[in-house]
Amino acid sequence: MKPVNNCRLSHWTSLILVLLFEAGGAFAAELRLGTAAVPINPPAGIGLAGYYHERGNEGVMDDIFAKATVLDDGQTRAVIVVCDLIAMPKWIVTEARQRVEERTGIPGANVMLAATHTHTAPVLYREWSRDETDGGGKDASKNYSQGLPRLIADAVVAANEKRQPVRVSVAKQQELELARNRRFWMRDGSVGWNPGKMNANIVRAAGPIDPEVGVFYAESVAAKSAPLLTFVNYAMHPDTTGGTRISADYPGALSRTLALYKGPEMLTIFANGTCGNINHTDVRWAGGQTSPQEATRLGTVLAAAVFKAYARLQPLGNTSPLRVRSEIVSLPLPRFTPEQLKQARFDVLTAKDSTRDGFMKLVRAHRILDNAAREGKPQEVEMQVITLGRDVAWVAWPGEMFVELGLSVKAGSTFPNTYNVELANGTVGYIPNMSAYPEGNYEVESARVAEGSGEMLVTSALRMLADLFKEAETVAAAAKP
Repeated sequence: MKPVNNCRLSHWTSLILVLLFEAGGAFAAELRLGTAAVPINPPAGIGLAGYYHERGNEGVMDDIFAKATVLDDGQTRAVIVVCDLIAMPKWIVTEARQRVEERTGIPGANVMLAATHTHTAPVLYREWSRDETDGGGKDASKNYSQGLPRLIADAVVAANEKRQPVRVSVAKQQELELARNRRFWMRDGSVGWNPGKMNANIVRAAGPIDPEVGVFYAESVAAKSAPLLTFVNYAMHPDTTGGTRISADYPGALSRTLALYKGPEMLTIFANGTCGNINHTDVRWAGGQTSPQEATRLGTVLAAAVFKAYARLQPLGNTSPLRVRSEIVSLPLPRFTPEQLKQARFDVLTAKDSTRDGFMKLVRAHRILDNAAREGKPQEVEMQVITLGRDVAWVAWPGEMFVELGLSVKAGSTFPNTYNVELANGTVGYIPNMSAYPEGNYEVESARVAEGSGEMLVTSALRMLADLFKEAETVAAAAKP
């Protein structure tokens, strides 16, 4: 594992900090924060994302945005951007970070850039084999994708310019009835994926959910405690709206509902937790769950959890230091044979996803083709952590992570408020936990990394969190009179 950006305190930096604190706490500046949102609605002619075939786009139902917040403790600035998109290709991250650094002076490595994973966003150019089957390789999609780094940088620039002193608070709320694990043990001993509502062959869910709704809240110090930001972290696939119109899905409904209470000037940023095997489908309920109305229902239920959390917000006593750390982790590839590669090429040309068997052939074929294109080179992915004092940590994951992996990091983190942010700083698709591989089915067939890769990322995250917590304790100890 290779360090990329490292805010580790050197011996001399630690000594300087101690002297500053002894001289009157010069380093202990108040936290400043700014927010901004920039619309990223696509022009006509770009299909929708999220499936293995092209989908039409009949216009905008509700706006999609690049939402940014800039944190500044007087020594370090860090950025969190979440876009209403299906994913965040690495090449877009790289260019957006470069533009942010050029325009604001904030190091590109200090930018966390994620997607909500809405399936009613425009299809992007990802440099995958699927670009040729779902429309991502068309000129309209390429042109739209190439324009995103500028729009993302626009949002960061605006947020940076609006920085102001803030009070920040945190809270957690349990929401046990919204998200569902979409993998199930079946009566024949297999593990099914989305096996259908009221299916008598379902025995039980094959895994857990993460019921925690994490809330990070900021209000202005100067402007009569005006609400500035509600950051919401919850793990559940946004594939609920359906249809052929652009929509932010339930995260958009969440934002609109919170604005009714806190006012339109407050920005809601929703970051998806580790939800690679989590969706909203209640197999015990025969009712339909794909519609704009369903997205509104889900967003409203989630907003209710946030409303409950508002009543229990606890102010952060110390928001220093702000730290950013990243590592590059080399993940091994799944193996395939020359015969399987030949079959994959044939299946992409002939397979149809109108049946489950045809769909699974297509999924398997694209995974093999993408791995073959790497010519044996491992997947180089970035794990990133942003921490605030000893209380808050954001962990960026480079794919659609199984919930068990995120739960492991929360269990091992020394930061009491740890937010998992998936599909951040690039994506390699699904990353299941180790025990899911022999169980098979869609996510495993799709996975472009080998068994054990998810656990390697957990190890990386926990190591960085432990190091940064020790640094925060060093700063806190130096601040004591």
